[in-house]
Amino acid sequence: MASLIDAIAIKRKMLFEFEDTPFSCLEADVTSPTARGGQTLVRLKMRNLLTSAVFEKTFKANDKFKEPDLVIVPVSYLYSDGEGSHFLDQESYETLTLTEEMVGNALDLLIEGTLLQLHKYNGNPIGLQLPMFVELDVAYAEPASRGDSSSGGGTKMARLETGLEIRVPPFIKEGEKVKVATENREFAGRA
Repeated sequence: MASLIDAIAIKRKMLFEFEDTPFSCLEADVTSPTARGGQTLVRLKMRNLLTSAVFEKTFKANDKFKEPDLVIVPVSYLYSDGEGSHFLDQESYETLTLTEEMVGNALDLLIEGTLLQLHKYNGNPIGLQLPMFVELDVAYAEPASRGDSSSGGGTKMARLETGLEIRVPPFIKEGEKVKVATENREFAGRA
């Protein structure tokens, strides 16, 4: 039997199960009553881990949630085809396939062999957790404007090996490896 979590104990980034669906808490706000006998309420901004939908809902402080049967598995990206995107479980060596909806726009940041984490709910793959940074080759970089090569005079557009286009400093050239932050898809430095 999974342990139960009180609504008032749910904090940011915690995982819980509500109506047989796994959720991640994005924000938690506790409202205490001013009158005696009033109920303490907890407003949760939460993300459905199956659909990625985000919404807010208010619960009583003593409402209980189950811990979801959620497992995070280390995987490496193999390839994508008509069936979906395929990943190799680094522990069991089985191939796990995610649909296009589950992967979302993460393919902009993935090359063959990229290590990341996959979420499994009740034994089935449901989504990915990207690393904070990925290293990708610059396939094309705009030529730097003359006089721009000194310290940081702006940015230019670069297309990475996955097709993702980002802004980079003028000194970055084709063929270089750059570090990209996965959260905002911005240049984070040379790799």
